[in-house]
Amino acid sequence: MIPVRGVEGQTIAVLGLGRSGMTAAKALREGGATVLVWDDNDTARLTAEESGFEARDFTRHGGFDGVDLLVVSPGIPHLYPTPNKVIAAAMAAMVPVDNDIGLFFRSLALDGWEELDTPPRVVAVTGSNGKSTTSALIHHILTNTGKPAQLAGNIGRGVLDIDPPEDGEVIVLELSSYQTDLARALTPDIAVFTNLSPDHLDRHGGLGGYFAAKRRLFAEGGPDRAVVGVDEAEGLYLANQLSTGPTDDRVIRISSGQKLSGPGWFVFARKGFLTEWRKGRQIASIDLREVHGLPGAHNHQNACAAYAVCRSLGLAPKVIEDGFHSYGGLPHRSQLLGEKDGVKFINDSKATNVDAAAKALGAFPKIRWICGGLEKEGGIDGLKSQLGNVVKAYVIGREAAEFALKLDGVDKDICTTMEAAVAKAAAEAEAGEVVLLAPACASFDQYNSFEKRGEDFAAQVAKVLQA
Repeated sequence: MIPVRGVEGQTIAVLGLGRSGMTAAKALREGGATVLVWDDNDTARLTAEESGFEARDFTRHGGFDGVDLLVVSPGIPHLYPTPNKVIAAAMAAMVPVDNDIGLFFRSLALDGWEELDTPPRVVAVTGSNGKSTTSALIHHILTNTGKPAQLAGNIGRGVLDIDPPEDGEVIVLELSSYQTDLARALTPDIAVFTNLSPDHLDRHGGLGGYFAAKRRLFAEGGPDRAVVGVDEAEGLYLANQLSTGPTDDRVIRISSGQKLSGPGWFVFARKGFLTEWRKGRQIASIDLREVHGLPGAHNHQNACAAYAVCRSLGLAPKVIEDGFHSYGGLPHRSQLLGEKDGVKFINDSKATNVDAAAKALGAFPKIRWICGGLEKEGGIDGLKSQLGNVVKAYVIGREAAEFALKLDGVDKDICTTMEAAVAKAAAEAEAGEVVLLAPACASFDQYNSFEKRGEDFAAQVAKVLQA
């Protein structure tokens, strides 16, 4: 655990007692603070009280009397669509608001770091899609070479729950917009922006607010090096804002699909090959076509981001390439579950928005597509360019019939349940085709999370593979 620094003798409130909230409460207590907690869930409050914390309803009159700071869990809105009533009360009482990410960055430099040969470094990854795979891939490449590394944040452990880093260790953080938006300290050594597509718009008051939340990772102190995807206007703008000129290699521009060149530092993937270009010449090239854990152009962008980070950390291209080939992929993200009679079964339950689903559809030529769920704002127009790869769609979800009506020109079946969809897709699939779960929707109409949806898909596929 990382004890929070600078809180000794203070009284600090914690709102939200899930994984990050409870970890923050314990780390604050380790740092010498008196910690008060609250969660609307009775069971969560009881669990916290059993761990020795005092619960206080901060919305009552005088609830923030004597409180020095409020620490908020990432799922709780502080501004849009409306501030949570506890956060609103804190702001009215002029109590500063932070989250566990802010506490982490102000507390990481532990006593004794001046004696280390190589101080630990932090890599922080954000973006709309690919940040989990990029973070996990960076961590895998580092550990595959024997370098000490920890993975935390929106993936893996809570940021304050990691072990105090050792000499030369790299901490890899996946950070969502919910986490970057509120953190009062953001000072990674290397920051990554993968891409941007519309998501969480109600939480951020629109696309501009969503991008602003991501951009804070690069603006609150600023990283020593930035890796920026430039395939969208926002990434191109961000790279321009961070760079002092064409030769400034503190910014590494990455792309999936564009050839990038010039006097700066670039990493791009085209036609299945990753290329590093620096100071006007090619430095290295890697064939990604046989890297089974990273299929499709969207994963090639993730590979570019991870490659750029690892090169910044001093790894050789061949070492990084070896890490690509040994990477098995994350569950629910372009995850190959198995193959039977020439038909592959791919679990991309994490494709919860249209952009992610479009990238998944673009990764394979002949697809039996399982889709549907709780549709997000903006509709599914962004999928149309990739529907030519779909042999047939098998629509799930409570509103399956309504979703199916929007799939113009696509052969489809309304299956409603995952069991029916997998059974029918597997029965109709032919050799060379892929049965792909890439829902383009949230899971909450039928499942508690995209993980549960992916697990159900995997269970149904297991029945097919064992038959």
